[in-house]
Amino acid sequence: MNYSIENQPVFTSITVKLEAGETIKAEGGAMISMTTNIGLKSKTAGKGLGGMLKAAVGGEGLMQSHFTAENGPGEVTFAPPTPGDIVALDVGQKTILAQSGAWIAGSSDVEMSAQGSFKAMMSGEGLFLQKLSGAGTVFLSSYGAVVEKYLAAGESIVIDTGNMVAYEEGVTSKIKKAAKGLFATVASGEGLVGEFTGPGKVWMQTRNLKGFAELLMKLAPKK
Repeated sequence: MNYSIENQPVFTSITVKLEAGETIKAEGGAMISMTTNIGLKSKTAGKGLGGMLKAAVGGEGLMQSHFTAENGPGEVTFAPPTPGDIVALDVGQKTILAQSGAWIAGSSDVEMSAQGSFKAMMSGEGLFLQKLSGAGTVFLSSYGAVVEKYLAAGESIVIDTGNMVAYEEGVTSKIKKAAKGLFATVASGEGLVGEFTGPGKVWMQTRNLKGFAELLMKLAPKK
């Protein structure tokens, strides 16, 4: 499988070139176009009922689209639902924990599950994270551009929960107030943030979808 990430960083898309018989799976509705020899099947996310439920609570749809090149090589183009970037990550070496809804597509051998996170629930980001492991490449989407940062052992960084995209397993995280005092936290408008400690990589997005939604609500006509 070869791929090219295009139109970065705002209206990013990804074109995947498949060899004959090769398959890529993607979130339902992510496909923009495909060559006529691509076979499309819809399959349940995860294995069995338990796998489907884990996929659902992890932010995935119950059904995934599987694209297979038939009778020769083929090509599929995907894009996320929001303006932003796409990052390609190899999960062969490190398991990736991603925010709900970040996964857009990936190799057929990549295993996907949900990992419970009370911390994530308290931060307002949902109860579960997407756990991506196995072998192959995954493509994660962001709202805004993606920023990658490597944290050395013991090095920490504080990230607004709405700007977190993913981090490598091995990076530890904890949720805390943005400021020391409750009043200062509320007055700052930052609320809860995540503190991530290395070693490992973290990926952030330069825009906050929740913040944008709140801005639109303020601009909406009042009855």
